[in-house]
Amino acid sequence: MLVNLTDMFSQHGNYAIAAFNVFGYEDAVSVIRAAEEVNEPVILMVNRDAARHMPLDILGPILTTLAKQAKVPVDVHLDHSVDLESIAKAVDAGFTSVMFDGSQLSFEENVDKTLKTIALARPKNISVEAEIGSVAYSDPSIQAKMIYTEPEEALRFYQATQVDCLAVSVGTVHRMVVQEAKLQFDRLEKLKNTVEVPLVIHGSTGVPDADLTKLSRYGARKINIGTCLRMAFGRTLRKCMEENPEEFDRIKLFQEPMKAVQQAAKQKIQLLKY
Repeated sequence: MLVNLTDMFSQHGNYAIAAFNVFGYEDAVSVIRAAEEVNEPVILMVNRDAARHMPLDILGPILTTLAKQAKVPVDVHLDHSVDLESIAKAVDAGFTSVMFDGSQLSFEENVDKTLKTIALARPKNISVEAEIGSVAYSDPSIQAKMIYTEPEEALRFYQATQVDCLAVSVGTVHRMVVQEAKLQFDRLEKLKNTVEVPLVIHGSTGVPDADLTKLSRYGARKINIGTCLRMAFGRTLRKCMEENPEEFDRIKLFQEPMKAVQQAAKQKIQLLKY
């Protein structure tokens, strides 16, 4: 069933919910199958890479149709949008939540554009995520500074915007390929105790499994995961092609990678339940 983030948070207790970057039909189906297998809600996210590959007005209906047919609650989310034009396109395409990423802007600009995002989204019952602080990238081609989130600034931002959930920087890094992130749980606990809003953790592929299981205790409700699914799909596809050098049918070649994505997603969803 298709739901927005606000309803998903209110209906499913205080534990963390997995949010996966998907890049088309194959990823989305695999993630939904994983969620259905363990009977848990899930969030399908579209980042800028995916939106460049397939326009939002095409990808949105694909994902929302899959969500409506799912046996578990599914939110369809626009991730890391830095412009209001993309937000408007996602709203028109049926997304049920959007993120305005003003993490590289001044505090005042971030507030202003987040409020404009809310004005576009709320009338359509679309939830809004924003970010205060900044989560860096391990990819050197992407310029994003690392700024840890200060609880007092997060409170000021929330009071000014009343966003539905807030992404914070507590030690994770986008696109890490090894689980070596050093989470600042003391900072996360201060944020939980200071700001009464669901917190979002980006770059969670790099978080060790033992730390993933703790996140819900510290107010983290949405856990963004992408790189591990890319790795599962890419590595399995490469192996299939090496083992079947004469095969050219993409539908056949995609079967094992889709199973690998489903298994990787299932494992992360189960970790977050604890």
